[in-house]
Formats: sequence, C-alpha cells, structure tokens
Amino acid sequence: MVEKKKKHWVREWVESIVIALVVALFIRAFIVEAFKIPSGSMRPTLEIKDRIFVNKIIYRFDDIKAGDIVVFRYPKNPKRYFVKRLIAKGGDKVQIKDGNIIVNGELLKEPDIFKNNYYYNADKYGAQGQIIIVPEDQYYVLGDNSAFSKDSRYWGFVPRKNFVGKVFVRFWPLWRVGLVR
Repeated sequence: MVEKKKKHWVREWVESIVIALVVALFIRAFIVEAFKIPSGSMRPTLEIKDRIFVNKIIYRFDDIKAGDIVVFRYPKNPKRYFVKRLIAKGGDKVQIKDGNIIVNGELLKEPDIFKNNYYYNADKYGAQGQIIIVPEDQYYVLGDNSAFSKDSRYWGFVPRKNFVGKVFVRFWPLWRVGLVR
C-alpha cells in the first residue's frame, strides 16, 4: 500500500512539472520573452545588462507606433536581436535636422526622449539634408543614444516580419524595475 501511494505521489509531481514546462514554453514562444541589453545604444532609456520583458502578442492586435521601443531580428543577420525605438513606418518621410527627428514634416515630440535627445546625422540613411522615404511594410528605427547606435541610419529599414515585439517592462536590476517608455 505504501509503495502504491509513493508511485502516485511521484507521478503527480512529474505531471505537474511537465505541465509547468509546457505552459512556460508556450508563454515564451507566443506571449512574453525576456531579453538582456548588450550595448549602450538605447541609453539612457535602457542600460547595458538591463533585463527586459517583450510583449510578443501586442502587434497582432495593435499598430506599431512611433516612439515604441521594439525588439526585432537584425535585417543583415536574422539570428541577432536588436532593441531600438521606432521612428517611422512605410510611406513616411524621415529627416534628421539640427538634432531633431522630423517625420512627414512634423517634429517628433512624444515621447519626451525625442525632445531631450540630440540625434546625429550619419551614413547612407541619415545624412544631413536628406529626406528618407520608408518603403511599404518596412520601418525606420533609431537608438536613443544616437552617437553610439548603429541603426537605420547605417543599414536601412526593418521589414515587418522581423519584429518580435514591444518592450514594456524592465525587471532587472531591481533598482531600475518599472515600465519602459
């Protein structure tokens, strides 16, 4: 009798662990995934070694908006993930002028990072005086730390299919826990 109860108890634990693993894998694959920030390209918003959660389901129900901080597969090497701020979408006209970002003739002011940062002109897709037209189903992204970010100014646009999701919370380090905007 004791042997039978022991087997029953072990079986319950194994079933519970298997169910928990399946649920965790489902959540990671389709709903929320954690990432670690490897560089300073998003300073001051995200620091090196910050850990973030990315909402992977939001863009199935909502549009990608200017100002969103997004994770995507790098267009030149889809095995790598990048974190940048979305600036413009297909059909938009982008210009970096006097440290500001202008989209479709309007100065970007929201979120506040656009008012507080200086954006540098650089390379093929962000040269001084240049107006870039973003191709359909593509996106233009920039790092918040413009002087030290390799972004759309250097390598161009991000296809829609490369997007993983929207950054919504920092969970590490503990003293920086909170929503990310």
